[in-house]
Amino acid sequence: MQPLTNRSVQVKKRKMTLVEKLYLPAIFNGMVITMKHFFKKKVTIRYPEVQRYFAPVFRGKHVLKLDENGAERCTACGLCAVACPAEAITMIAEERLPGEEKLYREEKYAKVYDINMLRCIFCGLCEEACPKEAIFLTPETIPSMYNREDFIYHKDKLVETMDKRIDVSKRQEVGVHDPVHN
Repeated sequence: MQPLTNRSVQVKKRKMTLVEKLYLPAIFNGMVITMKHFFKKKVTIRYPEVQRYFAPVFRGKHVLKLDENGAERCTACGLCAVACPAEAITMIAEERLPGEEKLYREEKYAKVYDINMLRCIFCGLCEEACPKEAIFLTPETIPSMYNREDFIYHKDKLVETMDKRIDVSKRQEVGVHDPVHN
């Protein structure tokens, strides 16, 4: 078998000196590196006290938006579930009953709307696919939990309340959520 290159170096095994046998130079070099790290800026942050900076385009916790009257914007069209590459969104649509006009804007609504946060890759495709701008990814982080079931967000965790509205005006498109343009 021919060598791949004509460059070759003959390795010679030489005897170690007494200082090298005691590993003193290696220990000294290791101590120098350690001492250099003592005086460098710390990269670790003290999380609960200090919050890390997130970019304005950070995508975190999902929220289902309500309109100005408190009705759900979601019409259960299923485009968000189809657009999700991780198949993290589960939706069951149902017809609106008489007398529920104040709860839901359209004839159809999402009876069941679940997002499995363990499967979600926070890509934002559900947000882009929604024609009614009903779902948004907020800058909030997902809290850590111990049970897998706690990471399946049902409608009760996803729908915002009227007293605790989440501002997503920077992420909304002009005219989409306006009833005049629909």
